[in-house]
This record gives sequence, structure tokens and C-alpha cells, in this order.
Amino acid sequence: MTALRRVAITGLGIVAPLGTDTSSFFASLLAARSGIRAIDVAFPTGTESVLAGSIDFKPDEHFTKAKLLTMDRVSQFALVAARQAMLQAGLADPSSRGGLSPERFGVSLGTGSGGAGSVDAAYTALLEQRVARLRPMTVVLSMNNASAAHLAMEFGLQGPSSTVSNACASSASAIGDAFRQIRHGYADAMLVGGAEALLNRGTIKAWQAMQTLAKPHADGAHASCRPFSKDRTGLVLSEGSAMLVLEDWDSAQRRGATILAELVGYASTTDAHHLTQPEAHGQARAMTLGLIDAGLNSSDIGYLNAHGTATEVGDVVETQAIKLAFENAAGSLPISSTKSLHGHAMGAAGAMEFIACVMALRARQLPPTAFLESADPRCDLDYIPLQARDSKHLRAVMSNSFAFGGSNSVLIAKAV
Repeated sequence: MTALRRVAITGLGIVAPLGTDTSSFFASLLAARSGIRAIDVAFPTGTESVLAGSIDFKPDEHFTKAKLLTMDRVSQFALVAARQAMLQAGLADPSSRGGLSPERFGVSLGTGSGGAGSVDAAYTALLEQRVARLRPMTVVLSMNNASAAHLAMEFGLQGPSSTVSNACASSASAIGDAFRQIRHGYADAMLVGGAEALLNRGTIKAWQAMQTLAKPHADGAHASCRPFSKDRTGLVLSEGSAMLVLEDWDSAQRRGATILAELVGYASTTDAHHLTQPEAHGQARAMTLGLIDAGLNSSDIGYLNAHGTATEVGDVVETQAIKLAFENAAGSLPISSTKSLHGHAMGAAGAMEFIACVMALRARQLPPTAFLESADPRCDLDYIPLQARDSKHLRAVMSNSFAFGGSNSVLIAKAV
């Protein structure tokens, strides 16, 4: 049997409510500086103020007008984040890739809603403006795999290509699948991550109907996402993209790349329980299998980025799951939910939070769960309340992504 290959992380890129590069993103996390605000949305029934992790993004600063005709906002986010990751990895220029073959360099991207903005615009044109025909590019703007196609074309990547749509676990699953492609020898490098751009009228109304969205907090809109808090009221929708470059360890070393961290473990499970209600044993099994895959013990994990959506049920179930998976080590495990600051980016959330983990691993600093002034007694673990924390001996981190439909994905990285 061929030995499993080690997988290096050599590039990171992000477009998020907290910042449109990794440095500003992580600095905002450590400073507990929220990217959540109230935005005005004009619905047919009147303008409403909606809490959102929205991004002040100017597409024409990044793309030509001709290019934008073929790109939904979700693909724009993905491509800008990917450019950052490829540049950091030293792979943006195809002529200087150190022997990496384009046929063995692939793409794996997660998204929950794909080109949801283009779908919303199409129905607006059809039903409100009563147009006779839609934009010719409507189908390719809205299809879920459009972002992966744009990434492949931009960088000339001809290896495996896949788009994962596992709701909130989409990008974590996409990263894990790509990890296995490299580990088992099907690819030498993969551009991976997730993208989401769902802050449109139809999607917002659909989430309002589920009655899971947060209410504005008395301290201000910025403080409205409060995971594990006694006064939490729900999640906050967010948008953005997070992308990473994964590479065969030996290949990265040969070309002199800076290895940021090693991706060592991945596991996915399914609750098979309920469409919207999470289940602790399925989540715990994903964490346990992730540790086994990484060859680590629970006590080796020095930081866990929780899924932590700030919903009534979700935070309690995740707390139970962590206790099941980590047993005696659970009480001393530092945990935080960075969604308190960037909101829930759905299909991009797993990649966004995994980047937070990798940056925490490199800086030896742990981002806090912001606004956690009074914890729910049922959420009684060390959720790093309010302020960032130094962790000088941090060696391994875990990132949890748990989705509607019962899809659970866990990623584990080690310091180098």
C-alpha cells in the first residue's frame, strides 16, 4: 500500500465582513471588532432594517465590465480571495510553479446557494418588471459550479474539479475532499475553500420565515450575534469567500514554498436525524474520527473553532457533542465562535473559520467569542469570552462545521 502523502497549506485568501485580506480579518478577530451591521433592504412590502455581515465590495476594482457580465457576486468573492491565496503560495504565475503540472492542480469549492443573487434578480425581472426574456447568461451566472469554473480558468487549473453543497458544512467538506485528493495521490495541489453571496431579498425572507435570525441587541447591531450567551437570539446572515492552497508536502518543499501549517485530519458524518435539528452524537463522531484521522489525542488540540451559530438549540447540542468527543479534556479546551464577529457565511463559513484556525496557530493567539458576557449555563465550557488569549504552546487546532440536513465536517491542522 502506498504511503499517505502529507498535505501542506501554502496560501490563504479572504473576503469577509471583517476585512478583505487575511491580516485585517485576523486583526479584527483578535480585537473583537464586529463586521455585523444593520442594512436597509427594499422589499416589495417596504424597506426593512436587516442584520447582516455585509461587505463593502466594489467589483469594478477587480474585474473588467466584460468579465462582470459572466460573474455573480459569489464568483467575484471567490476569485478575489483565490488571487490572494495563490499569490501568497507563489503560484499566481503559471510560469513559476516549480514543476506543478496544471493537470494535477485542481479546484474544490463549497457553496450553499451559488449564484443566489442572479436567481433573485431573474425573478425580480420576470415577476416585477415583467420582462419578456431574461439575461442570456442567467444560467451560468447562477449555477453552483460557476465559481469553481472561474477559478480554474483564471489560473489554468486542469486537475480534479468539484463543487460541494452541504449547506453550512460546504466549504469544510470541500477542503476535506481536496485534502484526500492530494493525500491519496490523485492531485498534487488544490485551490480550495468556499464562497457565499446570499444577502438578497428572497433568501433573507426565507430565513426570516424560519425564525432563526438574531434580533438587534440593545448594545447595537454589531453586538447582535452572541454564541453561547444566555441572551442569544439567533444567527446573522453573512457573505464572503475564503480560499486556501493545499499542496503535496514534498512538492511545496521542493519549490521552496512557505508552509503555513499542515492539514492532518478530516472527517465527515451524517446525523440521519432531522432536517434542521442537530444531534450531538453525530457531531461528536465527526470530531472523534477527525482526531483518529490526524493521529492525535483529544488533549493535543489546543484550540477549537466551534460552529457556534448562536441559535437556541445549536449551541447547546454542540457543547454536548464536544463533551462527548473530548471527554475529560473538554473542560480545559479553549473554544470560540468567530461567527460572533463575522456572522454566518453559510457555504463559506467552514473555510473562513478554518483560516481563522490556521492564523491562530501561526500567531499563537486565540480569537474570542465576542459579547459573551453571561454564558448560558448549559454552555459551560471555556468559550474564550470577550477577549483574545495568548497560547504560546499551541500545536494543533480543530474547526467544526455542522449543517442543516445533519452534515458534519471537522478539519484539523498542525503547526510546522
